[in-house]
Amino acid sequence: MTPAVSIVVPCYNGGRFLGQMLASLDAQTFRDFETIIVDDGSTDPDTLSTLRALPTAIKVVRQENQGLAAARNTGFRAASADIVLPLDCDDALAPSFLADAVQVLNSSAPRVGFVFTDMQATGSLGGVLPRYLSRFDQLFLNRLPYALLLRKTAWQSAGGYDATMRDGYEDWEFNIRLILAGWEGVRIARPLFRYFVSAEGMLMSRSARQHGRLWRRIIARHPDIYALAPLRKLRAAWHDPNTRFGPWSGLVLVWGGKMLPERLVGAIFFHALHATHWYRVRRGILTSPTAAAIKQEGA
Repeated sequence: MTPAVSIVVPCYNGGRFLGQMLASLDAQTFRDFETIIVDDGSTDPDTLSTLRALPTAIKVVRQENQGLAAARNTGFRAASADIVLPLDCDDALAPSFLADAVQVLNSSAPRVGFVFTDMQATGSLGGVLPRYLSRFDQLFLNRLPYALLLRKTAWQSAGGYDATMRDGYEDWEFNIRLILAGWEGVRIARPLFRYFVSAEGMLMSRSARQHGRLWRRIIARHPDIYALAPLRKLRAAWHDPNTRFGPWSGLVLVWGGKMLPERLVGAIFFHALHATHWYRVRRGILTSPTAAAIKQEGA
């Protein structure tokens, strides 16, 4: 029988995290899902042993190491369900994530292609990180989590993840194409997605430091939108209430990405990321009305 949801979990030498992630899936109140783990060419003996010992109900797909984006695409192609959730092996879900997100997606208009929630940061940071969707702002800063409960048709129409973006931001660039393809998203304003933050993780250790190069690559991939005239048209067409950027402020970021040295842009962003992470977490803890939901969700 075809499941309602497929959960796609890329894994590269991450066997030590799988127990906690799988425990969060076992605790889901919504049970109609399959789990697909994509072994992206793991070489760590402990990870390989852990993968071999998994229950037969968990589908393991193996491939040569191709990176996170390619592993997600492999998992999406292997997914039986029409609704797919990408989930990294070091992250987890609150028990009601699937139940709540599936209900919202199924009750939404067909143009709604994904549902997302706020984030509960764990690891080297702790606290609630509110997420939001402004289609225009998303062109300049990634304010969506990668863990979108996503219609498979939306992933297909957006063209999947860019497998050449092996140093990060593959989710940001995919989210941009998802929005440009006409899909809308719905936020659940509760921290049901538990995001593990580590100094060794891709965001902190690689992507943020290479922000200049990766941001320049995103601009180059979409030359038809990162100019004043198309930005003005998109800003006028998209009436999201929480939009913070305008065409000119966005163009300043585009200009900086193109003209300033990549290392300087990366250094500025890396230090700003650390500062804003701490600010948003503290603000989320102190002011978010959803912070109490963490305990209710078994954190």
